[in-house]
Amino acid sequence: MSEEAAIRAEMEQTQQQALTALQTVQNEAELLAWRNAHLGRTAPVMLFFSRLPQFPKELRPQIGQAANQVKLTLEAAYEARRQELQASSLQQRLSSERVDVTLPGRRLPLGHLHPSTQILAEICAIFGEMGFQVYRSPEVESDENNFELLNIPAHHPARDMWDTFHTTRPGVVLRTHTSPGQIRAMRQMAPNPLRVILPGMTYRYEQTNASHESQFNQVELLAIGQNITFGDLQGTLTDFARRMFGAEVHVRLRPSYFPFTEPSAEIDIECFLCGGKGCTVCKGGGWLEIGGCGMVHPVVLRNGGYDPARFTGFAAGLGPERIAMLKYRISDIRYFFGGDLRFLEQF
Repeated sequence: MSEEAAIRAEMEQTQQQALTALQTVQNEAELLAWRNAHLGRTAPVMLFFSRLPQFPKELRPQIGQAANQVKLTLEAAYEARRQELQASSLQQRLSSERVDVTLPGRRLPLGHLHPSTQILAEICAIFGEMGFQVYRSPEVESDENNFELLNIPAHHPARDMWDTFHTTRPGVVLRTHTSPGQIRAMRQMAPNPLRVILPGMTYRYEQTNASHESQFNQVELLAIGQNITFGDLQGTLTDFARRMFGAEVHVRLRPSYFPFTEPSAEIDIECFLCGGKGCTVCKGGGWLEIGGCGMVHPVVLRNGGYDPARFTGFAAGLGPERIAMLKYRISDIRYFFGGDLRFLEQF
């Protein structure tokens, strides 16, 4: 007998032994054991592949093809047996179950508010205690409200800060921040002092990661009146942080730039996940940005109907999801909109 014929006979014997053993499998545990024994990394059929270098070069293609055919045959037999066992198990379970139609139905589980909704309600309640009223504005905005009236004219380089979703209608966009609501609120309230918060969803065309999403909630904070200072802004935000996170929370305002505020700052909270040591969420810095703030720019005040010679004001934009990440030690902002019930049911 030639060497090739001997190897083929050995393969045939291996295949037959495996198929014979498969017929004795009666449950899923035995099926798993069979799979490990006959299709695992150390199974006889897999050893043929590791032995290929030992065979003459002219025989290797034929032996490899034959070994692969045996493997495919065993895999097909395994799948067929698995389906047979599943069908048999289902039939047995259905035949053994009895339904008492007189029993009361099972009560459906009650839903609850989404964690983003819960944190938004808590934020609104805290600012409500400070005298701020909730003002809602549309998510689909004009380019004029979203940019022009906020001191961001066309082709201004500051527009690169917001990766905008444009609609098919020229001049209409999905709002990139809740700041356009400032113009709507001011024009409705002017020339009276105002103190409002504007919660809602915003949209940005940017790459997602542990701390960034393409859609997220935002809460805009706006106060207009006479003799309002940057100290009022800092005191309001510090008081908010202490009410939200506790009296020992560390807050900092970091100089920044926004076209619609001057001076401007970023609001940072010490990262609770790592205790300020640095992690993937805070990008190793130990602080997590929760929003931006600043004194309302005179141009924006004028566009809103206020005389900047008589009125000043402050504004801030907070990220509720980032606040929730700090409050509940959540490591990835994408969990909020992933729809995973294992995450949502924790709240």
